[in-house]
Amino acid sequence: MSLLYIEDAYLKDASATVVAVTEQGVILDRTLFYPTGGGQPGDTGTLSWNGASCTITDTRKDKTDAERVVLVLEEGGAWPEVGTEVTQTLDWERRHAHMRVHTALHLLSVVIPLGVTGGQIGAEKGRLDFDMPEAPADKAALEVELNALITRDLSVTETWITDAELDANPGLVKTMSVQPPKGAGKVRLVRIGTEAEQIDLQPCGGTHVARTAEIGRVRIGKIENKGRNNRRVNLHLEG
Repeated sequence: MSLLYIEDAYLKDASATVVAVTEQGVILDRTLFYPTGGGQPGDTGTLSWNGASCTITDTRKDKTDAERVVLVLEEGGAWPEVGTEVTQTLDWERRHAHMRVHTALHLLSVVIPLGVTGGQIGAEKGRLDFDMPEAPADKAALEVELNALITRDLSVTETWITDAELDANPGLVKTMSVQPPKGAGKVRLVRIGTEAEQIDLQPCGGTHVARTAEIGRVRIGKIENKGRNNRRVNLHLEG
């Protein structure tokens, strides 16, 4: 299966062929829909073919084969059959908001350089949980620092390393509760900044904006106590 969302996160529509129809939904030979994972929600949108169409309400990994992506279709609607050529159209505004929040959360992990114990991405806000015994003393200063990084319009790119290279560089992994997917022989890294002037580099399979200025201004919201050594930092898009 070709993962178009990895090849080009800005692709809004694409043709494909239905290769399987299961109880879970429809599987295509190439998909631009991101499946739920890593705190990022599954994409939504539509499929159309031969004058018919249906709504994609969610996207998930196949329960029996994690390498395949399943498009969850609305109940009661028409479903394409195996072998049908379809056009997939992404709910772009929702996806783009996820991209903005996701990249902002990577930058949040830069201004708060502590272990990450959890996270969640939404269309208007997101949050990271940190291994942090006490809340930050100056939330306003963190917000200024975060927005300063965003306005630098840093490039966001990807590179790939082998599983062995990741094992040899455990410091790349910021998440304490979830380890990056390994086993396929290579791991995708998302870099913010250039290789010569790098701001952040960490394993990630999600979708991101191409430059940080695209995020826009953000606000650090409530900081919640989620346990003895756990603080949840909420982040909101301002526009």
